[in-house]
Amino acid sequence: MPRWKPDARQRLVVAALGLFAEQGYDDTTVAQISERAGLTRSTFFRHFADKREILTAGQSALSRLLAEGIETAPDDATPMTAVAAGLERASGEMTSFNRELGPLLHAAIEANEELQERNALKSIGMAAAMVEALKRRDVPEPAAHVAAELGVLAFRLGFNRWADPSRDEDPGELATHTRAAFAELRAAAAELR
Repeated sequence: MPRWKPDARQRLVVAALGLFAEQGYDDTTVAQISERAGLTRSTFFRHFADKREILTAGQSALSRLLAEGIETAPDDATPMTAVAAGLERASGEMTSFNRELGPLLHAAIEANEELQERNALKSIGMAAAMVEALKRRDVPEPAAHVAAELGVLAFRLGFNRWADPSRDEDPGELATHTRAAFAELRAAAAELR
């Protein structure tokens, strides 16, 4: 087995999600993931602390992108406009690789209670990053929390629509879907008065 191959991290993620879908998360071992990816266990552990970490691999990068988008929004942006800028920034970094992994990731999470809990923590982490970015813009904390939670929900809804394998049409860019989801949520929130 070669000592190094390019894209090891991506290959490990694809291998793990495929195995999780085939035999379940609990019955999949690090050795199996490494073997399917054509890599060694030591390579696995250079990229991930354990197999659970595979499912939250992009969380810190996604949270950072959302916060960066909020921070670089125009000075006069409202909290909702700043969150929209965060969604644009994060959505713009998602590739077809992310879209293809969506259904596998969803299946793995739905089949395991521990993974459902980790996924919920991922959403909390994304919201916290946006709240902090909004507070740095002097947005009051309650408004920052509401805007951030709507942003997380819009990202999740948009991503699920974008990655839905049952759609026949070209999914286009993720930003189109997150933008539409955010507009729908804003309209729904306005109806709550």
